[in-house]
Amino acid sequence: MGEKVILLDQFVSMFGMRARVALAAKGVVYEYREQDLRNKSQLLLQSNPIYKQIPVLIHNDKPVCESLTILEYIDEVWNQEYPLLPPNPYHRAQARFWADYIDKKLYGAGRKIWSASGEELEAGKKELVEILMQLESQLGEEAFFGGERLGFLDVALVTYSTWFHTYEMCAGFSIQEHCPKLIQWVKRCLEIDFVSESLADPAKIYDFVLVIRKVLVLHTP
Repeated sequence: MGEKVILLDQFVSMFGMRARVALAAKGVVYEYREQDLRNKSQLLLQSNPIYKQIPVLIHNDKPVCESLTILEYIDEVWNQEYPLLPPNPYHRAQARFWADYIDKKLYGAGRKIWSASGEELEAGKKELVEILMQLESQLGEEAFFGGERLGFLDVALVTYSTWFHTYEMCAGFSIQEHCPKLIQWVKRCLEIDFVSESLADPAKIYDFVLVIRKVLVLHTP
């Protein structure tokens, strides 16, 4: 009997896209189940009873939660194909550190941009640019954060790039203007088939956000 792999996800999720990219890199066949977070499935609630959020990877009926944990799990279980974490312990530690930095800093700044207005939006834009410039400095002159090939940190960050269009449209600015090397890095990542084929369409993400923004306005006191 073959392995049974299920991914509980939502197409716009930069966190879920990490699992999609990693599974594609490893050539793992899996079942994708889109989740409605306004009406969470029983399987999602059972599989992630603590946070009740996506993504959840279910491997042979055993759930794994939280995107960076899932990313490491995929890399360890299917370790014969396209290793993502570097072999050097220090480089692995650095990749984990910056991936954690991305989630602690970048997600919050981006949310301020698409869900807020006025001073909060401007603060989010300023914060986002500073974070991206910091990440760009870590890239340096390398082709990828993993060196000459795409690695763990590249996967952790490239999924956020699908939201760049939304950030720019909501805040009226150009990320390329501030971080040209980072945008070139995004283009290099998208030249890799298993990356480009696993990411959501930025235009569809923006359309999704427009709907959410209307709901937020309607529910603002």
